[in-house]
Formats: sequence, C-alpha cells, structure tokens
Amino acid sequence: MGKKRVMVPVEKLDLSAVKYEKEVIQAPHLAGFLFKFFVGILEMPVIGSFVVSMLKKQNKIEELLLNTVIPEAPMFKPEFPPQEEEPVISTLDEDGKPEDRVDKALKCLPHYDPIDRVKSDPSSPFRYWKIRDYAHAYRSRHTTPSMVAEHIISIIQEFNHRKPAAPLLISFDPEEVMKQAAASAQRFEEGNPLSILDGIFIAIKDDIDCYPHPTKGASTWMHEVRSVEKDADSVSRLRRCGVIFVGKANMHELGMGTTGNNPNYGTTRNPHAPDRYTGGSSSGPAAIVASGICSAALGTDGGGSVRIPSSLCGVVGLKTTYGRTSIKGSLCDSGTVEIIGPIASSVEDIMLVYAAILGSTPEDKISLKPAPPCLPILSSHDNLNILGSLRLGKYSLWFNDVFSTDISEKSEDILELLMKTHGCQIVEVVVPELLEMRTAHLVSIGSEFLASVNPDCEDGKGKRLTYDSRTSSALFRSFTASDYVAAQCLRRRIMHHHMEIFKKVDVIVTPTTGMTAPLIPPSAHKYGETDMPVTGYLMRFIIAANLIGLPAISVPIGYDKQGLPIGLQLIGRPWGEATILRLASAIEELCGNPKRPMSFYDVLKG
Repeated sequence: MGKKRVMVPVEKLDLSAVKYEKEVIQAPHLAGFLFKFFVGILEMPVIGSFVVSMLKKQNKIEELLLNTVIPEAPMFKPEFPPQEEEPVISTLDEDGKPEDRVDKALKCLPHYDPIDRVKSDPSSPFRYWKIRDYAHAYRSRHTTPSMVAEHIISIIQEFNHRKPAAPLLISFDPEEVMKQAAASAQRFEEGNPLSILDGIFIAIKDDIDCYPHPTKGASTWMHEVRSVEKDADSVSRLRRCGVIFVGKANMHELGMGTTGNNPNYGTTRNPHAPDRYTGGSSSGPAAIVASGICSAALGTDGGGSVRIPSSLCGVVGLKTTYGRTSIKGSLCDSGTVEIIGPIASSVEDIMLVYAAILGSTPEDKISLKPAPPCLPILSSHDNLNILGSLRLGKYSLWFNDVFSTDISEKSEDILELLMKTHGCQIVEVVVPELLEMRTAHLVSIGSEFLASVNPDCEDGKGKRLTYDSRTSSALFRSFTASDYVAAQCLRRRIMHHHMEIFKKVDVIVTPTTGMTAPLIPPSAHKYGETDMPVTGYLMRFIIAANLIGLPAISVPIGYDKQGLPIGLQLIGRPWGEATILRLASAIEELCGNPKRPMSFYDVLKG
C-alpha cells in the first residue's frame, strides 16, 4: 500500500501548483575497462536485472510508469490539432519537383551581394561561405565543383590517417566524389545547373541510405544484414537538385548516444576544441559543416541528435515537424519520434536544403493531415512587422537550470536584444510534467530501437554492439508492454500541455543544451563511456520536439568563457517551421559573425 499515484485529468491540472523539479540522474560515470566490466554484470541473467531495477527505482522510472494511474488514452504517434496559416510566407508544393521548391526558397532570401563574400578581404571578420557563395563562384568561373572536390578529398584523406582515429566520414569514395563533381562542372560549363544546390557538397549521416554507400549506423555489422539498393527519399530529392554527396558521416553507434563517442571507427572531434565531444548522435554531420568542408549535412533527430551537435559545434540544426520530411530509407523509418533534418552554417542554407528534402509520405498525409509546407519571406518589407508581433514563451526555472550560467546569461541577452530590436514579447509560461515527459520519451525511443534491432541481436549481433549501446539495450529490455502504453498516455498529456501553451505564445525558447561541449576522457577511446548526468544536461531541453513531434531549431548565439559554442532553441507549433526559421534568421543577424573554429578549412578558396 502507499505506492499508487493517481494523476488528475490533464484538463484539471492546476498550473499554479506545479513545482519545478531539478533533474537529478543517479547512475555511475564509467569508462575504459571498468565500463566493460560493468556491462558484463548488466548482461548476467539475475544480477543484471537487479542492477537495472535499482537504477530505475533510483531515477523514479518505475514510480512514473508502473505505480501511476494515468487517466488519458494512449497516443501512439503525434496527433496534431488544426493550425492557423503563418503570415508572410511562401507555400511550397511538397508533391512537386524538389528543384522547383528550392528555386522558390531562393526567392524568400534577402538580397545577395557577391562582392562582399567572394572577394572579401582576408583581414575581415570570419564568416562561413554560404550556398549562394558557391553558386556565384561557379557561375562566375572563380572555381569549379571539380576543384573544390579535390580540396575536400585531400582534407578527408588527412582526417582518415590521424592517430588516434577521428574520422568525419565512415564511408568515402574519392572516385565517386570526383565523378559527381565532374558532372556538375559540365552542367555549369554548359550553363544548365539543376538548381542553386548544384555543385554543393553535402554529407549524409550513416543511418540514412545514400547509394552506393553501405548504411552501417556506425556499427560494425548493420551493413551485413541490411543492403542499400537506392537512396533514401531525402537523399534522392537532393540528388535531383545536383548536390554532390561526399560520403556517410560518422555518428554515435545506431544513434543511441548524445556525445558522438564511437570506439568502432574513432570519435569525431569538436572543431572548436579537439579534446571535446561534438555531441551526438549526428556528430560527423555537425563537425563536417562546422569545419567548413561541407555546406550542409543531413542528420537524424530522435532525441536531439541534430540539435545537440549543432549547438555544441556552433552551427544551425533544424528538427522538422514529425512527418514533414520522409524517413523512408533510414534506419529509423518505422519510428514515431525521429525525423531527418538539415545541418548548415546559416539559416538561409537550412532553408534551401529543407525546401529540397521536405515531403510527407502518403501514409503520414492520411494520419497527420499536414498543413502545406511554407517558408518565411525574409525579403519582404512585412518581415520586421511579423517579428515584432511574436510572443516568446519562457519557463524561467527550466530555462536557467543549466550546468554553466554562461549558457542562460547568453540566452537571456539574446531575448533582451529581440525585445529591444524587434519588439518581441517575452511571456512567462509553465511546462508541466517535465520528468514524465523525459520518461515517456526514454521508453518510446528505447522500445522503437529494440524493435528494429532485436531480430539481429538475437541472431548473435548484439555482442558486437559497443558497450554504450549494450548498456542502453539492457535498460530498454527491462521495459514492459504496460510501461510502453503508460508512456503513450503521458505523450497525450504532454501534447495537451504544449497546445495550451501555444494558445498564449508563438514560440517556446530555451537553451539548446544545458552544457557546452564536454571533454573526451582518454579512457573512453577504446571502450566508450556511460555518463548519464552529462546526457541529462545535453538532453534537458530537447525532448518535447521528439516525443510530440514539434518543429525546433538550434541557432548559435555565442560562446562560453572557454570559447565553446552556445545554441538557443526555438520550439514551434505543429507545422510551424516558417515561424521558427524567421525568428532564427533574426537571431543570427543580431549575433553577428561567428568565431573561426580551431579546425577550419576554406575549400572554396583552396
């Protein structure tokens, strides 16, 4: 007696009585041989189950699932209420040609002056080259895609020979890259580029199919059980626009981690500090963009995996509304929390890549009833008026719950600038049941992960996973059918809370992560590590967008006292990509020029 906990119906919850609970994760930090020994214990039939059960009790997982009565019905995938159309937008045809959408996106961007960029003074402040800079350089014959390809191949080969291993790409074929570049160069020579994306170099995360490369998910065995016969939908759409694919980018094995640590191939290093993590799981995509080698990359985001590394590496990462982009042709193509999204060095480049890849599957069109995709018209005179009307929701107790006050202070400064410069209104909100939200997400993504790998793990491949993935698997295997249903009931409650908040505000603002890039312990190179408190800080603000499918973007806003990048996250209404892109562009302009990363390559100038 006494264990049972009964939640009040969601519509009767008294927000004034909600108390913010700081997240305290109780789990050991282990690396090296000690970590290997711990995993051996976890996988013992009786002792392992006891250890997992104790960890779940210490972190209130059983209390929130097994012992709680949740009055709401389960919601097994996001269900969105109808949304009003966003103002000053350009609507895109998701069933049309991707190159036509990209052309329409191009017309949404502010005026481009090529003199300031391609012929810039070497002593001028650092700025990343944008997609339009490459396009101008090709059209004006300052360079060719083939010349840029030669620079990129040289850099990638240098990375591949580093000791200890820290590869940006897992699968890389120089001949294939040069073949694509030559075809693009010929199109420019003939005056017939396919789109503004023609000749633009993009990396694809290793859990997204990009023919003829294998898809390993940065494991040592996935390609043995899953063949790649064609591009994923998103990759196919980019290919039609003339994109050059450099290869498959490194990642945290099978996406089950937030740091990017990978003992299988080597851990990608943060371009701003090589002794620190990039964040995960899209570690390679974020690092290759932050290093200047590629204009953009595709990542997947099931638990912040696009936004976390983008924040830690000082670039922009977009997590779309669930169902806005097709996940067919990826390792996550049956999940309910994961999407494919772009990473780039600027908001305008995100818009161009997003325009190319968007498009719901026929199944999602039936179940989700998506609003027509649209982009903000940043070139419109009305854009400033729309910015001034935006209401930004901030839950201060949550917003300030960070490892370093540098993060909350820098984020606060940007909100002050938005109010002062554009007249944005900051509205204090309450986001209830944050611990329940994290637990529901953990059970959901963990159950979906197991469902996808169980047959192969039972067939002997499980022992070939990294110790990090095996630790996660041990926890996920402890979840029951009733746990999963309880998590989906919580998902419905969390959706209700957020839809109520969006009646008062247009965007919810938070730091992207609760800490900047963590150090890589030397002992973690061979066996990996488990550090759940660090994971908690990295995932503190990103869960809602995955669990209930909301769009969110991470935009860089500056650096902490150690010179490490800080990101601000904007969470929008369902199908509200245009609003968060508009606001992200304004923030980008207010923040000025970024700092040149320690590891940066100017592949356009050579």
